[in-house]
Amino acid sequence: MQEEAIRPKTFAHIVYRTYQFDTMLAWYVKVFNAKVQYQNPVIAFVTYDDEHHRVALLNLSIIKGESSARAPRGQPGMDHVAYGYRSLTELMHKYVELKGKAITPYWCIHHGITVSLYYADPDGNQMEFQADCFASNDDANTFMYGPNFEVNPIGVEFDPEDMLRRLQAGETEADLLPRREQLPVSGIRGSLLGD
Repeated sequence: MQEEAIRPKTFAHIVYRTYQFDTMLAWYVKVFNAKVQYQNPVIAFVTYDDEHHRVALLNLSIIKGESSARAPRGQPGMDHVAYGYRSLTELMHKYVELKGKAITPYWCIHHGITVSLYYADPDGNQMEFQADCFASNDDANTFMYGPNFEVNPIGVEFDPEDMLRRLQAGETEADLLPRREQLPVSGIRGSLLGD
């Protein structure tokens, strides 16, 4: 009997790279009657509903010097789209399913509001598969306004194999979902923090 493939529950958000950071931010707020959830000189998160963010903007004027063949981050345009899964367990099952098909994430990051696996399709289009860390959007929004998010709005990298082992060993999602480390990542993503 073949197991059913795991599908996302939501289309969560989209991230754009731009050299017109303030203009783009004002446009998305105006067009969607949205509010800014969080903003620093490098990144802004915008929402128009109770989700923690639906649109994020990356300021290329600050991060423009860093790029790679797989992720041409120095050009304006779409950075990635995000899909939400029902739970951390389901996200890890999707990781196993894709690994069995020789598809692995290029970046695994615990953002604090989500635990996320980033994949790239054959053309290099990037997508984020995420599981929410909070049971309610109010709790996620509170985290975004808190000191740990201010210190590190991007997150900390994690090993999905370790996460999978911990789940299989019986650790609960409630134990694994809180982001305990606050130190920023380095390189391209670390530069999003202004490092």
